Amino acid sequence: MFVEGPLWIVGAGNMGGAMLRGWVAAGLDSHQVTVIDPGRPDLPDGVRHLQTPPPDGEVPAYVLFAVKPQLLDQVAPALAPLLGAETVLMSILAGVEIASLRTRFPAVEGIVRVMPNTPAAIGKGVVALYAEGVPPARADAVLALMSTLGLAEWLASEDQFDLVTALSGSGPAFTFRFIDALAAGATALGLPADQALRFARATVEGSALLAAQADESPAVLADRVASPGGSTREGLNVLDEGDALNALVKATLEAAERRNGELAAAAR
Repeated sequence: MFVEGPLWIVGAGNMGGAMLRGWVAAGLDSHQVTVIDPGRPDLPDGVRHLQTPPPDGEVPAYVLFAVKPQLLDQVAPALAPLLGAETVLMSILAGVEIASLRTRFPAVEGIVRVMPNTPAAIGKGVVALYAEGVPPARADAVLALMSTLGLAEWLASEDQFDLVTALSGSGPAFTFRFIDALAAGATALGLPADQALRFARATVEGSALLAAQADESPAVLADRVASPGGSTREGLNVLDEGDALNALVKATLEAAERRNGELAAAAR
Protein backbone atom coordinates (compact mmCIF):
# COMPACT_ATOMS: atom_id res chain seq x y z
CA MET A 1 0.00 0.00 0.00
CA PHE A 2 2.78 2.42 0.87
CA VAL A 3 6.20 3.25 -0.47
CA GLU A 4 9.17 1.35 0.90
CA GLY A 5 12.38 3.01 2.02
CA PRO A 6 13.22 6.46 3.31
CA LEU A 7 10.83 9.23 2.29
CA TRP A 8 12.00 12.84 2.42
CA ILE A 9 9.58 15.74 2.34
CA VAL A 10 11.27 18.98 1.37
CA GLY A 11 9.01 21.77 2.59
CA ALA A 12 6.23 21.00 5.06
CA GLY A 13 4.03 24.04 4.53
CA ASN A 14 0.29 23.97 3.95
CA MET A 15 0.23 21.37 1.18
CA GLY A 16 3.30 19.30 2.05
CA GLY A 17 2.26 19.17 5.70
CA ALA A 18 -1.31 18.22 4.81
CA MET A 19 -0.12 15.37 2.60
CA LEU A 20 2.19 14.07 5.32
CA ARG A 21 -0.54 14.13 7.96
CA GLY A 22 -2.89 12.36 5.58
CA TRP A 23 -0.36 9.60 4.90
CA VAL A 24 0.46 9.05 8.55
CA ALA A 25 -3.24 8.95 9.42
CA ALA A 26 -3.69 6.29 6.72
CA GLY A 27 -0.93 4.14 8.21
CA LEU A 28 2.41 5.31 6.80
CA ASP A 29 5.22 4.65 9.29
CA SER A 30 6.25 8.11 10.45
CA HIS A 31 9.73 6.83 11.35
CA GLN A 32 10.59 6.39 7.67
CA VAL A 33 9.91 10.08 6.99
CA THR A 34 12.40 12.94 7.16
CA VAL A 35 11.11 16.49 6.77
CA ILE A 36 13.60 19.08 5.54
CA ASP A 37 12.28 22.54 6.36
CA PRO A 38 14.08 25.57 7.81
CA GLY A 39 11.03 26.53 9.85
CA ARG A 40 9.24 24.82 12.71
CA PRO A 41 6.47 22.83 11.07
CA ASP A 42 3.89 20.94 13.11
CA LEU A 43 4.76 17.31 12.39
CA PRO A 44 3.33 13.93 13.43
CA ASP A 45 5.15 12.05 16.17
CA GLY A 46 8.11 10.02 14.93
CA VAL A 47 8.91 12.18 11.90
CA ARG A 48 12.52 13.36 11.79
CA HIS A 49 12.89 17.08 11.24
CA LEU A 50 16.01 18.67 9.76
CA GLN A 51 16.48 22.30 8.80
CA THR A 52 18.94 21.37 6.04
CA PRO A 53 19.54 18.16 4.04
CA PRO A 54 21.36 15.46 6.03
CA PRO A 55 25.16 15.41 5.61
CA ASP A 56 25.62 11.67 6.14
CA GLY A 57 25.22 10.50 2.56
CA GLU A 58 21.83 8.88 3.06
CA VAL A 59 20.02 8.39 -0.27
CA PRO A 60 16.22 8.51 -0.05
CA ALA A 61 13.98 6.13 -1.98
CA TYR A 62 11.38 8.86 -2.50
CA VAL A 63 11.42 12.65 -2.20
CA LEU A 64 8.37 14.88 -2.13
CA PHE A 65 9.52 18.30 -3.32
CA ALA A 66 6.98 20.69 -1.83
CA VAL A 67 8.60 24.13 -1.62
CA LYS A 68 7.15 27.18 -3.34
CA PRO A 69 8.03 27.25 -7.07
CA GLN A 70 9.91 30.52 -6.56
CA LEU A 71 12.32 28.71 -4.19
CA LEU A 72 13.27 26.00 -6.69
CA ASP A 73 16.71 27.38 -7.49
CA GLN A 74 17.45 28.21 -3.86
CA VAL A 75 16.77 24.68 -2.61
CA ALA A 76 17.79 22.44 -5.54
CA PRO A 77 21.60 22.97 -5.41
CA ALA A 78 21.90 21.64 -1.85
CA LEU A 79 19.48 18.78 -2.43
CA ALA A 80 20.51 17.51 -5.86
CA PRO A 81 23.88 15.93 -4.84
CA LEU A 82 22.09 13.76 -2.26
CA LEU A 83 19.70 12.11 -4.70
CA GLY A 84 20.63 9.03 -6.69
CA ALA A 85 19.34 7.30 -9.78
CA GLU A 86 17.22 5.08 -7.55
CA THR A 87 15.42 8.07 -6.00
CA VAL A 88 11.90 8.82 -7.22
CA LEU A 89 11.40 12.57 -7.14
CA MET A 90 7.78 13.66 -6.65
CA SER A 91 7.20 17.37 -7.26
CA ILE A 92 4.11 19.41 -6.40
CA LEU A 93 5.65 22.64 -7.75
CA ALA A 94 2.94 24.27 -9.86
CA GLY A 95 4.08 25.01 -13.40
CA VAL A 96 7.51 23.36 -13.06
CA GLU A 97 7.87 20.79 -15.83
CA ILE A 98 9.75 17.51 -15.67
CA ALA A 99 12.36 18.82 -18.12
CA SER A 100 13.01 21.74 -15.77
CA LEU A 101 13.36 19.38 -12.82
CA ARG A 102 15.81 17.20 -14.74
CA THR A 103 18.15 20.14 -15.26
CA ARG A 104 18.23 20.68 -11.48
CA PHE A 105 18.34 16.99 -10.49
CA PRO A 106 20.40 15.28 -13.24
CA ALA A 107 21.11 12.08 -11.28
CA VAL A 108 17.45 11.22 -10.79
CA GLU A 109 15.89 8.92 -13.37
CA GLY A 110 12.30 8.74 -12.10
CA ILE A 111 10.30 11.95 -11.72
CA VAL A 112 6.61 12.30 -10.94
CA ARG A 113 4.73 15.56 -11.25
CA VAL A 114 1.98 15.69 -8.64
CA MET A 115 -0.85 18.20 -8.39
CA PRO A 116 -2.88 17.76 -5.19
CA ASN A 117 -5.44 20.12 -3.77
CA THR A 118 -6.20 21.22 -0.23
CA PRO A 119 -9.08 18.78 0.50
CA ALA A 120 -6.36 16.13 0.50
CA ALA A 121 -5.93 17.17 4.15
CA ILE A 122 -9.22 15.39 4.93
CA GLY A 123 -8.83 12.51 2.48
CA LYS A 124 -11.15 14.13 -0.08
CA GLY A 125 -8.56 15.59 -2.42
CA VAL A 126 -7.83 15.27 -6.11
CA VAL A 127 -4.30 14.29 -7.08
CA ALA A 128 -3.20 14.43 -10.73
CA LEU A 129 -0.02 12.52 -11.67
CA TYR A 130 2.36 12.28 -14.59
CA ALA A 131 5.63 10.32 -14.55
CA GLU A 132 8.75 9.79 -16.60
CA GLY A 133 11.42 7.17 -15.98
CA VAL A 134 9.60 5.52 -13.05
CA PRO A 135 9.50 1.68 -13.06
CA PRO A 136 5.95 0.26 -13.07
CA ALA A 137 6.15 -1.19 -9.55
CA ARG A 138 7.27 2.12 -8.08
CA ALA A 139 4.68 4.02 -10.10
CA ASP A 140 2.06 1.74 -8.57
CA ALA A 141 3.45 2.52 -5.12
CA VAL A 142 3.23 6.25 -5.79
CA LEU A 143 -0.37 5.91 -6.99
CA ALA A 144 -1.28 3.89 -3.89
CA LEU A 145 0.31 6.51 -1.65
CA MET A 146 -1.49 9.39 -3.36
CA SER A 147 -4.81 7.51 -3.40
CA THR A 148 -4.93 7.72 0.40
CA LEU A 149 -5.50 11.48 -0.07
CA GLY A 150 -8.57 11.12 -2.32
CA LEU A 151 -9.04 10.61 -6.06
CA ALA A 152 -5.64 10.03 -7.70
CA GLU A 153 -5.29 9.55 -11.46
CA TRP A 154 -2.52 9.54 -14.07
CA LEU A 155 -2.72 12.09 -16.85
CA ALA A 156 -2.14 11.02 -20.43
CA SER A 157 0.15 13.97 -21.17
CA GLU A 158 2.18 16.47 -19.18
CA ASP A 159 0.65 19.17 -21.39
CA GLN A 160 -2.60 18.70 -19.45
CA PHE A 161 -1.05 19.81 -16.15
CA ASP A 162 -1.67 23.53 -16.54
CA LEU A 163 -5.37 22.96 -17.10
CA VAL A 164 -5.74 20.33 -14.36
CA THR A 165 -3.93 22.65 -11.97
CA ALA A 166 -6.49 25.32 -12.79
CA LEU A 167 -9.40 22.89 -12.42
CA SER A 168 -8.62 20.82 -9.32
CA GLY A 169 -5.62 22.63 -7.85
CA SER A 170 -7.28 26.06 -7.88
CA GLY A 171 -10.83 24.67 -7.88
CA PRO A 172 -11.26 24.67 -4.08
CA ALA A 173 -10.58 28.41 -4.01
CA PHE A 174 -13.19 28.98 -6.71
CA THR A 175 -15.66 26.79 -4.81
CA PHE A 176 -15.01 28.67 -1.57
CA ARG A 177 -15.76 31.92 -3.39
CA PHE A 178 -19.06 30.47 -4.60
CA ILE A 179 -20.00 29.46 -1.04
CA ASP A 180 -19.13 32.96 0.11
CA ALA A 181 -21.21 34.46 -2.71
CA LEU A 182 -24.24 32.33 -1.77
CA ALA A 183 -23.97 33.47 1.84
CA ALA A 184 -23.36 37.11 0.91
CA GLY A 185 -26.36 37.14 -1.41
CA ALA A 186 -28.65 35.70 1.25
CA THR A 187 -27.31 38.17 3.81
CA ALA A 188 -27.96 41.08 1.47
CA LEU A 189 -31.54 39.88 1.08
CA GLY A 190 -32.17 39.73 4.83
CA LEU A 191 -30.84 36.52 6.41
CA PRO A 192 -28.44 36.90 9.37
CA ALA A 193 -24.85 36.57 8.11
CA ASP A 194 -23.84 33.71 10.41
CA GLN A 195 -26.93 31.70 9.54
CA ALA A 196 -26.54 32.41 5.83
CA LEU A 197 -22.98 31.08 5.92
CA ARG A 198 -24.02 27.92 7.80
CA PHE A 199 -26.77 27.26 5.28
CA ALA A 200 -24.47 27.94 2.30
CA ARG A 201 -21.73 25.63 3.61
CA ALA A 202 -24.14 22.80 4.34
CA THR A 203 -25.93 23.23 1.01
CA VAL A 204 -22.70 22.95 -0.98
CA GLU A 205 -21.47 20.03 1.14
CA GLY A 206 -24.67 18.03 0.67
CA SER A 207 -24.94 18.88 -3.01
CA ALA A 208 -21.34 17.83 -3.66
CA LEU A 209 -21.85 14.51 -1.89
CA LEU A 210 -25.03 13.90 -3.86
CA ALA A 211 -23.30 14.72 -7.14
CA ALA A 212 -20.40 12.40 -6.26
CA GLN A 213 -22.75 9.48 -5.60
CA ALA A 214 -25.17 10.03 -8.48
CA ASP A 215 -25.11 8.23 -11.81
CA GLU A 216 -26.56 11.28 -13.54
CA SER A 217 -24.63 14.37 -14.56
CA PRO A 218 -24.77 17.53 -12.43
CA ALA A 219 -26.79 19.17 -15.21
CA VAL A 220 -29.47 16.49 -14.89
CA LEU A 221 -29.46 16.80 -11.10
CA ALA A 222 -29.97 20.56 -11.41
CA ASP A 223 -32.96 20.08 -13.70
CA ARG A 224 -34.47 17.61 -11.22
CA VAL A 225 -34.41 20.26 -8.49
CA ALA A 226 -35.97 22.85 -10.78
CA SER A 227 -39.73 22.41 -11.31
CA PRO A 228 -41.12 24.12 -14.42
CA GLY A 229 -42.21 27.62 -13.50
CA GLY A 230 -40.82 27.28 -9.97
CA SER A 231 -38.42 29.42 -7.96
CA THR A 232 -35.35 27.26 -8.65
CA ARG A 233 -35.97 27.52 -12.39
CA GLU A 234 -36.18 31.29 -12.09
CA GLY A 235 -32.80 31.36 -10.37
CA LEU A 236 -31.27 29.01 -12.93
CA ASN A 237 -32.55 31.25 -15.70
CA VAL A 238 -30.33 34.02 -14.34
CA LEU A 239 -27.27 31.75 -14.33
CA ASP A 240 -28.10 30.36 -17.77
CA GLU A 241 -28.89 33.65 -19.52
CA GLY A 242 -26.33 34.20 -22.24
CA ASP A 243 -24.48 31.14 -20.92
CA ALA A 244 -23.18 33.56 -18.26
CA LEU A 245 -22.05 31.03 -15.64
CA ASN A 246 -20.27 28.75 -18.12
CA ALA A 247 -18.55 31.73 -19.71
CA LEU A 248 -17.41 33.07 -16.33
CA VAL A 249 -16.03 29.70 -15.21
CA LYS A 250 -14.29 29.14 -18.55
CA ALA A 251 -12.63 32.57 -18.29
CA THR A 252 -11.60 31.80 -14.71
CA LEU A 253 -9.97 28.51 -15.71
CA GLU A 254 -8.29 30.13 -18.70
CA ALA A 255 -6.74 32.81 -16.47
CA ALA A 256 -5.38 30.24 -14.03
CA GLU A 257 -4.16 27.98 -16.85
CA ARG A 258 -2.40 30.92 -18.51
CA ARG A 259 -0.62 31.80 -15.27
CA ASN A 260 0.52 28.20 -14.85
CA GLY A 261 2.07 28.41 -18.32
CA GLU A 262 3.88 31.59 -17.33
CA LEU A 263 5.27 29.87 -14.22
CA ALA A 264 6.47 26.97 -16.37
CA ALA A 265 8.25 29.34 -18.74
CA ALA A 266 9.95 31.12 -15.84
CA ALA A 267 11.30 27.82 -14.48
CA ARG A 268 12.80 26.61 -17.75
